[in-house]
Amino acid sequence: MYDFGQIHKIPTVIMRGGTSKGLLLRRSDLPSDPKLRDEVILRLYGSPDSTQIDGLGGGTSLSSKLAIVGPSLQPDAHIDYTFGQVSLEKKVIDYHVTCGNFVTAVGLYAAEEGYVPLQEPVTYVRIYNTNINKMIVAEIPVKDGQIEYEGDFVIDGVPGSSAKIMINFLNSGGTFTGRTLPTGHATDRIHLQDGRQFEVSIVDCANVVVFVRAGDVGLQGTELQAEVNNNKGLMSTLEAIRVEAGILIGMIQPEDREIVSPSSHALPKIAMIAPSQAYSTSDHRMIEENEIDLISRYISMGSLHRAYAVSGAIAVAAAAKIPGTIPNEVVATQKKGIRIGHPSGVIYVESTVEQDGTNWIVNRAANGRTARRLMEGYAHVPISVLREK
Repeated sequence: MYDFGQIHKIPTVIMRGGTSKGLLLRRSDLPSDPKLRDEVILRLYGSPDSTQIDGLGGGTSLSSKLAIVGPSLQPDAHIDYTFGQVSLEKKVIDYHVTCGNFVTAVGLYAAEEGYVPLQEPVTYVRIYNTNINKMIVAEIPVKDGQIEYEGDFVIDGVPGSSAKIMINFLNSGGTFTGRTLPTGHATDRIHLQDGRQFEVSIVDCANVVVFVRAGDVGLQGTELQAEVNNNKGLMSTLEAIRVEAGILIGMIQPEDREIVSPSSHALPKIAMIAPSQAYSTSDHRMIEENEIDLISRYISMGSLHRAYAVSGAIAVAAAAKIPGTIPNEVVATQKKGIRIGHPSGVIYVESTVEQDGTNWIVNRAANGRTARRLMEGYAHVPISVLREK
């Protein structure tokens, strides 16, 4: 960090990774005290404020992502990556989750910044994700000694095409709870406080996701943002299911039931599952039934994700190969990968799953993404922020 009169200047890179966008900040450029570090970061983003008008955040959960990076402290990794979800509504940064989309940006950044020597035709960047203590390997395409940026790979939710970056999550089952199926069951019955009951599948793979049938909460499964986000009864029901599932697996304490929110407790996530069927995307493009294996709608920070979180898609892909889960019920498959229909189109995810006694091991889960450096320079914060306690 550099002082400039009454302003503190912090080297900053803004990148898009998959369908997410945010800041990459070097660990060495931030205060070592975690509380002071977060004060600085919140001011950089302009949080808390739903518009983030006085900062670099984009005013949505997808554009309020954070990566703190630095040389890895692990002998077999090239770069350490700490993900943060910067809240819009509260003065908080959630480090208890991870983001599979934004890790794509970290992989590209590491190659650009020389954390790993470039090798043709693919440079393998080993990323240690400190949130989940797991290794993620990004495959960066290289040609003639330079990173390939141009390509014909397209991901729904991002305009245009770019070179494909494969993201490989290694040994991702049981990321947060130690078991791919935290309860040991393919399905569980959740009892809400108002007496209603819902069958769910809780899967811990890259992120902890609670899967519920779209039909069980009164939906077709093809609904888009307005139909979901404006349905207060639906959102209240989904949040209640999410909280009770969190209590069941010990991620939420029962005494906190009434105060839990997506901002205070990002995990577990919740997603609705439906059989494949034709539907129109948010940009009015038709997805035919034979283009997808199932449909899912993923809730992020209390609203419908406009595409699909990579970590959530990995959980779907793993669950689809575990007999008895709700995704498996919809598409019982042992194919290499599955195609998930989401509001912006389709996301394809591969997984390798095997049973080990009563547990399920996810040796590899992979997804193709794209990333791009958008801007680099100095972000400014008032020097007074450094004195706030």
